[in-house]
Amino acid sequence: MTYETILFNLEDGIARLTLNRPDRLNSFTVQMHEEVAEALSQAAQARVLVLTGAGRGFCAGQDLNDRAVAPGEAVDLGDSVEVRYNPLIRALTSLPMPTIARVNGVAAGAGANIALACDIVIAARSARFIQSFAAIGLSPDSGGTWVLPRLVGQARALGLTLTGEPLPADQAAEWGMIWKSVEDDRLDEEVDRLATKFANGPTRGLARTRQLIRESWDHSLEQELVRQRDAMRELGYSEDYREGVAAFMEKRKPNFSGR
Repeated sequence: MTYETILFNLEDGIARLTLNRPDRLNSFTVQMHEEVAEALSQAAQARVLVLTGAGRGFCAGQDLNDRAVAPGEAVDLGDSVEVRYNPLIRALTSLPMPTIARVNGVAAGAGANIALACDIVIAARSARFIQSFAAIGLSPDSGGTWVLPRLVGQARALGLTLTGEPLPADQAAEWGMIWKSVEDDRLDEEVDRLATKFANGPTRGLARTRQLIRESWDHSLEQELVRQRDAMRELGYSEDYREGVAAFMEKRKPNFSGR
């Protein structure tokens, strides 16, 4: 498929999806939503997904020019969230492989929460995370009110969403909101290193790990122990487990197939 608002490449087990509207800080339009959805369906064939933005920003959220509201006109934003943003977050969080957000610049509004929907967030030191919804009279979407309190606690989540103040990448890492912040000129090196590690890793085991952790909020300890047992039973029959044990015993690097 030919894309106009994104770039997509799948090579060596790594799917790279780049939001590509740099003149608009990669803000979302209906067309971009449709193209991202198509690309994510193709990404299911990969062993890791890297999501990033072109130019100087990661994503500024919704392009308000694509959803313009005339003065005094009412609009059903819930429909936009239900039809576009909710499916995007569900797709990202349910992929059967690790996902990495490469945050190369500002991540604002839905853009910030889309980054936080990924398993690993690596940000350039110059990047900033902004919950910009309050500035236009809205509340956070794209999973923001769910993920933020779980990552940084209620007090910080409220501070970020009610004030809309930018959070520098270093502070986001210090708060545990993202995995790490790196120097701008090391961003590609760090992301590529991790993407290659995951692409050559035990994909089923990694996928089951992310699923267990993401769904653990809804379970008691007893329920989680049962889920862990079931996952270990399943993975114990996998080719990757057999290869991992063999490599360990033979003191060599494992050659995981993802099966």
